[in-house]
Amino acid sequence: MKHIFSSVDIGSDTIKVVVCELYKGKLNLLAASSVKSKGIKKGLITDFEAASVSMRKAITEVEGMLGIKIKKVIISVPSYFADFLVVKGETKVTGEEHIVTGDDIIEVLQNAMKDKLMPGKEMVTMLPIDFKLDDKEGIKDPKGLVGNTLSARAVMATTPKKNIYSVVSLMDNIGIEIVDISLNPIGNSYAFRSKEMDAQVGAIVDVGAETTTVALYNKGIIVKSSIIAMGSRNIDNDLAYIYKVDLNQARKIKEKFALAHKKYASTSETYEVKMEEETIRINQFETSEIVMSRIEEILTLARKEINILTNRKVDYVIVTGGTSNMAHFDYIAEDIFGKDVIIGDVKLVGIRHNKFSACVGNIVYFINKLKLKGKNFTMISSSDMEELETPKKGIINNISNESMLGKVFGYFFGE
Repeated sequence: MKHIFSSVDIGSDTIKVVVCELYKGKLNLLAASSVKSKGIKKGLITDFEAASVSMRKAITEVEGMLGIKIKKVIISVPSYFADFLVVKGETKVTGEEHIVTGDDIIEVLQNAMKDKLMPGKEMVTMLPIDFKLDDKEGIKDPKGLVGNTLSARAVMATTPKKNIYSVVSLMDNIGIEIVDISLNPIGNSYAFRSKEMDAQVGAIVDVGAETTTVALYNKGIIVKSSIIAMGSRNIDNDLAYIYKVDLNQARKIKEKFALAHKKYASTSETYEVKMEEETIRINQFETSEIVMSRIEEILTLARKEINILTNRKVDYVIVTGGTSNMAHFDYIAEDIFGKDVIIGDVKLVGIRHNKFSACVGNIVYFINKLKLKGKNFTMISSSDMEELETPKKGIINNISNESMLGKVFGYFFGE
């Protein structure tokens, strides 16, 4: 059976929508869109109507690719003032022959969160650390085991209620059901997850448009996060101010011409910018110096933030976000974090761009939750599945045994 999942990431610069299928353990891209967002500032909804228009545009774009309506989604909510609290719960295994089921796992996690919420906060998700069944500890998935008492340790992620309710209202306004919510730092960890990360302490730095999120992880579980009020929009502002151009022109200069590090920039290569009364020429070295200066500042602040979050030496630092895809970004990241820094690499064919990392990762996280709880779920109906598989829709040109998309090769998601 094929399972379809839709994920939405509401960013200050763009709204990202990703639709994937899970088939035979592989995650394959079906469609993705990235639409300029309006009415959103620093990840928070500031103009409900403008944000609704942007969201509808992003959803419609994906629907046009698929030929079906998107009715259900996973969505990320702002991680401003997010808290991560270690909680414990316990339940009696009362089923047939005392075999642990997915329902027992759900119950023990629900018990773990009871009476733990602070006023004004809402739970986003529960991230299981491990389970204990009677005297046996350190169990990752207790389903199918036999015992009497099931205990759990988990990290309960919470945010202010307004962070969640504004997003829920937005999606409700355009007639889309939210089946699960997450935080981008959680999605990022699942996008880049590895066995090494599951045994180490590390950090992920997500350079967004207006903010940069720094999150700390212990054995793959997020434990702390913070937000720096600076991002790629600051680079645009610098270029716009120095060259006296508008923000759209500044962004084009950054994306099409500048390098993240001046090391390989050319003093002779130039870029023409047409103004109302004149055309100016800028050289790559000077432009890259401007860009590099701001990226250095952002990453240096991120490094300091990691040191504030933990006094331990971290085993890894991963940098993601759209800016990290700039040419030679790895050189400046190495200057700040050292040779072992990792630049994120979204492995999903069709959207190999780090601006989609959290969006894709939240799908992987949701799939892992379903697996742990023993649940079977897809976000589209059987009739929509038939529509999706109809050749006339143009979605499937070459159907193979491995995937709905003959020309798309998925990747095995982290177990």
